[in-house]
Amino acid sequence: MNATHFEDFLREATSTDPGSEQGLSREAIFGLYESWCTLSRCPSESEEALWAALASKGIDPEKKNLAMTGPAAADYILFSAPNLT
Repeated sequence: MNATHFEDFLREATSTDPGSEQGLSREAIFGLYESWCTLSRCPSESEEALWAALASKGIDPEKKNLAMTGPAAADYILFSAPNLT
């Protein structure tokens, strides 16, 4: 994964909450990433590439300390629960 691409995703669609135990699951992180890619009009990478990129940044998705933010968060939430619209 292009480092800038991944850094853009982290900056635009996530925030960190180091003390949280209620952060995003792996499934939600990938779904948020796909929403961000769609809105950014860039091709998404595989789940494996995303996990490798997270690991290279010292981010462990199992710790659940990422939260979603921005337009990709709204897109992901609406896509995940279409009965809300």
